[in-house]
This record gives sequence, structure tokens and C-alpha cells, in this order.
Amino acid sequence: MKRVDLRHLKAKFEREFERCVLKLRSGEVCIYLFEIGDFGCIERCANLAVRNGCEIMNSLKFNQVDWMMAIKKN
Repeated sequence: MKRVDLRHLKAKFEREFERCVLKLRSGEVCIYLFEIGDFGCIERCANLAVRNGCEIMNSLKFNQVDWMMAIKKN
């Protein structure tokens, strides 16, 4: 299992999120941490993961600004 912290990128994390999702191998699980400004980024990230053959195992807000999404590559 991998853990990728994208919080340092603030609102510009989506391009790096996509790059990381594309690098996942089959069966690999990764937890992504990112800072949200609006909730639209969560839907975009979830859609991107599903389009790339991943299953969203968990997605939750864990404090005022941070979000965690666990993804498994099928």
C-alpha cells in the first residue's frame, strides 16, 4: 500500500493526482491526501480514478480542509 500526500500542492493537486493514478499497478492500493477548496475536485478525482480502472475504497473528509481517498487498481 502506498500513501501520497498532495496537500502541499493546495488547489493545484489534480494533475499530480492523475499522474499517480496512472502509475498504479493492478491490485495496488494507494491512499491520497489532498486539500480541498470546493467539493467539485472530489467528484473529478473519483471520476478520473474510475475511468482508469480503479475502485474507490474510501473517500472522506478528516478535518476542516483535508480529504483522504483510498483507491485500488483493478
